[in-house]
Amino acid sequence: MKKYEILLSIIKIPLDFAVIFFSFFIAREIRLITDLIPWIILPTQTINDYSLVKFALFWSLLYIIILASHKLYQIKMSNSKIKEVLELIRYWFYAFIFFSVFAYLWKWFIYEKHEIPRLIVLYTFIIGTIINIIIRIILNKIQNYLLDKKIIPKTKILLINNKKEKDIKEIIDDIENAHIYKIVWYLNKTDKKLTKIKYIGNNENLENILNWIDEILFIDSDFTNDELFQIWEYCKIFGIRYRYITNLFDLTKLNTELTLINNIPVIDIKNISIDNWGRVIKRFIDILWSIAWIIIFWPLMIFVWFMIKLEDPSWPIIYKNKRIGQKWKEFYLFKFRYLNWKYCVKDSYWISPEKDKALEYEKKLIEERSTRNWPLYKIKNDPRKTKIWNFIEKYSIDELPQFFNVLIWNMSLVWPRPHQPREVANYELSQKRVLTIKPWITWMAQVNGRETNSFDDEVKYDIFYIENWNFLLDLKIVFKTFGSILKR
Repeated sequence: MKKYEILLSIIKIPLDFAVIFFSFFIAREIRLITDLIPWIILPTQTINDYSLVKFALFWSLLYIIILASHKLYQIKMSNSKIKEVLELIRYWFYAFIFFSVFAYLWKWFIYEKHEIPRLIVLYTFIIGTIINIIIRIILNKIQNYLLDKKIIPKTKILLINNKKEKDIKEIIDDIENAHIYKIVWYLNKTDKKLTKIKYIGNNENLENILNWIDEILFIDSDFTNDELFQIWEYCKIFGIRYRYITNLFDLTKLNTELTLINNIPVIDIKNISIDNWGRVIKRFIDILWSIAWIIIFWPLMIFVWFMIKLEDPSWPIIYKNKRIGQKWKEFYLFKFRYLNWKYCVKDSYWISPEKDKALEYEKKLIEERSTRNWPLYKIKNDPRKTKIWNFIEKYSIDELPQFFNVLIWNMSLVWPRPHQPREVANYELSQKRVLTIKPWITWMAQVNGRETNSFDDEVKYDIFYIENWNFLLDLKIVFKTFGSILKR
């Protein structure tokens, strides 16, 4: 999901709302002039502004809900423009029928004196349909222009292919004729000498190029099932969309959907349960909650800042710790420093691990005192801690600065925990699935066992969350987090 895809999808909602709303007023003005019925002159009928606004608002909201429920605002570029126009007409008609039934069978329900003239409803339907189609055509033209000028990039596709060029020529031509796709490479154990597409090697080279592609399209290959499974695991880790043309890919039957690449039917394997609109809504909620919590806890954060400064005047008070986030991208996690500064690992402060004595000391403490199995660790009776540490760690106050991480979109309120680079270096391939999505402040393992969980248990919780996400699950985790803090 790219920013321009979000923008191009979100902009349709206010445009559709405005078109429907003002179509009522245009229809009313036309009705005052003429009934548009040849050789027949009907009595002029109208409706006042106040009553018309109520009807216009109802149809506008109804139409947005109908289109949203039928995935007409999906956040992804599509090449099927005719299908989009036909579906617009279809759901406009559904809204017209529903509104007509509401307006004339439910009289006196939301309005008292004035009913809306039937021709105004009909004209609204016609005008709104025409304008909406024109707007969609204009938006598509803008999208194509931006793609042609390379202002926005095309969707980059990596083929997994073992067929000769003549056997897949039709597929390649069809994808290239689509405006939004670009085939960048193909992957196979052996080079098939395709003239139009560059051979990138076998699956051993895949990890080096995954940050440069958006989708993988499986046609055919000489890879084993284990090798294909490894490729699929990489797709989940890096958030790459995996689709295939044939029905021979039998590694999984779950989370699949029939989709199109231009005119080619393919099977789409979904990596995570959250869809693109879920991400947008989740991000919006994160912004609101982070701002609210920063305002609420600002006095407490100032108090803790002074307490740390009084005990250990060294800087910084808010410690930044290097972590690995979505798609293995490094970022700095903010926390109140609860260790003496000389004992803080300083990989985020331009000191290499070889020269960092604090890191050597921490490794020694992990070997001697850790109560958890590596790659996770928990040092019992940590001698590095400050006096205020017990208070701020017990009630998770040290994590309050992470609301700023949420605000700048390094993290969010809920999802898997952030991972340290030296932990990730020891993860097995299947465990790297937890890097599919951004890290967050609280997560399932945090409220289900917390420090008593093994790393395998924590990964199972994270993967369960990734595959079964919904807003109610987020809400449950947030409430359980508050409950666990209050119990302490």
